[in-house]
Amino acid sequence: MSTILDRIKSYKLQEVADRKATRKIADVEAAARHAIAPRGFARALSEAASSGYGLIAEIKKASPSKGLIRADFNPPELARAYELGGATCLSVLTDAPSFQGADAFLVAAHAATRLPCLRKDFMYDTYQVAEARALNADCILIILASVSDAQAAELEHAAFEWGMDVLLEVHDRAELDRATLLKSPLMGINNRNLHTFEVTLNTTRDLARHVPEDRMIVSESGLFTPADLAEVARYGARCFLIGESLMRQEDVTAATRAILQRPLVAEGGA
Repeated sequence: MSTILDRIKSYKLQEVADRKATRKIADVEAAARHAIAPRGFARALSEAASSGYGLIAEIKKASPSKGLIRADFNPPELARAYELGGATCLSVLTDAPSFQGADAFLVAAHAATRLPCLRKDFMYDTYQVAEARALNADCILIILASVSDAQAAELEHAAFEWGMDVLLEVHDRAELDRATLLKSPLMGINNRNLHTFEVTLNTTRDLARHVPEDRMIVSESGLFTPADLAEVARYGARCFLIGESLMRQEDVTAATRAILQRPLVAEGGA
């Protein structure tokens, strides 16, 4: 049975092929070389987590499972609101068919703030990595559920060559074991099953104990309250990627401040 992730991969591979046909890689790489220097995505999260929480706040208009999330969607205003609210980094959706995203959203959000930015998209080709740098991205996402080990290593290497960081995303033990063979310190644990789109914080609880000590856990999805953050922080996750629960709020700055209040001080473990 075809899953949402399968369908996304199918159209994304076609999209990459179409882009390659209309814009030469040499032109993309030239633009990437003239992009603003990377802002240090992983470093910012590490510094924030050393004394509190590191928050990757997501700019997301829609999703395949929930449809339209925010009608009054203004990436620069949202970026500034997140920064004022205490976010450490931004995640900006650039996938159009499933998330109503756009490359322009990343460029605009990056220009409106000083925060490091993740290009949130489905990566399969190093062409996309060069595109990300040309868009001023400071980090890319690699979803282990959707790529082979060889693809993951190739994408990671390309990102590092451009001076970007990499957020490795896993949602089960097999993917986690594969991710530990890569070099990036950022280990994202997605509480949303990308095949069924069901969400449970048990994913972070179960997988966090298997993450090597030299990696930084980023808990993703299903986080709505300070209590949720404190709960997964008990298992070693002091960084979080949060989108929908903040994007639905009228006052995004206040909502960001509220969810970051009362960080768990003691280092947790399970």
